[in-house]
Amino acid sequence: MTSPDRLVRVATARGVTTLTLDSPHNRNALSTPLMTELLAGIAGAVADDAVRVVVLDHTGPVFCSGADLKETAAAYASGSVPAGMLGDVLVAVRQCPKPVLARVAGPARAGGLGLIAAADLAVCAQEATFAFTEVRIGVIPAVISATVLPRLHPRAAAELYLTGDTFDGRRAAEVGLVTAAVPAAELDAAVARYCASLVRGAPGALAGTKELLRRPAATDLRAEIADLSARSTGYFLSDEGREGVAAFREKRPARWVVAVEGGHGEGAG
Repeated sequence: MTSPDRLVRVATARGVTTLTLDSPHNRNALSTPLMTELLAGIAGAVADDAVRVVVLDHTGPVFCSGADLKETAAAYASGSVPAGMLGDVLVAVRQCPKPVLARVAGPARAGGLGLIAAADLAVCAQEATFAFTEVRIGVIPAVISATVLPRLHPRAAAELYLTGDTFDGRRAAEVGLVTAAVPAAELDAAVARYCASLVRGAPGALAGTKELLRRPAATDLRAEIADLSARSTGYFLSDEGREGVAAFREKRPARWVVAVEGGHGEGAG
């Protein structure tokens, strides 16, 4: 049972763990306690073999307002600010071996945008708003650039970083910050469709594909192709690869799909 004073609620069903930011009193700001719980939730999902997908969700009207400025102000005397912990959270989300999907029903600001960009997929309500507000309070979007800049088109990044202007879900999709923007009434259905697709992927293959997506640009094409060919062969010869090919040929669900969906097709068990 979830403790009533927790800032991140954890729920798992049918292969999907949902980590819900539950600190609406401060607009789900990235306080040290919230980030600590979020890191623990991600670690728990990674360690659970039954979990195939992680969804980042939120309570209240705001997805995430960024750094907890009240906590930051109180920390000035120590010479350290809680924003430094944000890097650990972004790394945990980005390097999670399981697909991470952000469900964004409301506004996100500053560090909250870094969290969205770190996720593999992000679906937002068209009505949601976004802004890189750092320059307006005298700081820069430094840590979040590690996840945000690879997503954004360069001209859009310059405009949005330097102006701090607010933009909506449609623009967020146009510039690459989110995967898709849908009407608010359709948000849950869109998230469910993505999750239904993701759980059909083999766990090892999903993790390996995420590694491919993080690979830096190749400088030696021949060496790159040789490495990728070896990886491809390894996956075809793996237990998952053999099972996937057999399932395709036998026109049945693969065992990892049956395990999540609860079906009883041939070869289940």
